[in-house]
Amino acid sequence: MNRSSAPVPGSSPLDETWLQQECLERGLPWQIRVADEIPSTSDALRAYALDGGSHGQVLFAESQTAGRGRRENRWVAPRGLDLMFSLLLRPAEPMVLWPRLTTLAALAICRAVETELPLQPQIKWPNDVYLGGKKVSGLLAEAVNTPSGMAMVLGIGLNVNSRDFPGELATTATSLSQALPGTVLVRELDRQAIALSLLRELEAQFQRLAHGFTEVISDVRERSWLLQKQIRATVDGVEVYGRALDLSPEGHLILALADGTHRTLASADSVRQVVSA
Repeated sequence: MNRSSAPVPGSSPLDETWLQQECLERGLPWQIRVADEIPSTSDALRAYALDGGSHGQVLFAESQTAGRGRRENRWVAPRGLDLMFSLLLRPAEPMVLWPRLTTLAALAICRAVETELPLQPQIKWPNDVYLGGKKVSGLLAEAVNTPSGMAMVLGIGLNVNSRDFPGELATTATSLSQALPGTVLVRELDRQAIALSLLRELEAQFQRLAHGFTEVISDVRERSWLLQKQIRATVDGVEVYGRALDLSPEGHLILALADGTHRTLASADSVRQVVSA
């Protein structure tokens, strides 16, 4: 089956059968399910993992009533316009390497978008993807201690066709269709094709987990939105100010502080650019 057999693009519902068939033909390990409406794809896969669910389960939702981002923020998206999904992963690699999966997933999102569209997404450490200085995608990774061993649920939200963002999001969020250059005339982007490209890139990037991370960090560095900016990071409730200097070989953020010293952050509750008046 080729891409021309896909359903009508845009707001047409995702076709579970088509996505599964395409994954099978490409040798991808994903087991696809599409829910019309669900509280949270990540919560559903967490429950599935606790019941012994296997690696490679992918749950998409046309609508989420309780989608979550980091720090319990809600992920709000209109029905049928964007991509909201979670993956159940049981990596064979040691858990100490698992935080790298979020980095690899962010890189996969960038590469999928670059493949499908004339856009240049950037990674905002630690787990957001930006277009034109606005958030287009977010990730949330959660470890799950199950009777059959540790697992990870990775939730991904990607704004595809949304255009009317409410309140503060109007100035901080964007979508793929909204970010397209004015010379590109398109009514609605094909969510189906983008979903397949994401699934393909996620598998390709996850295969790099067991190998050296140097090339991965180089790829991330090339797409970094944060580097060389003055930022304010909140770590365990404490604010840290500095210039985002570089990424360490492990993917941690290296800050240059005002006193001339460096500090390396393995994670942060929030990271914001500080703009001089």
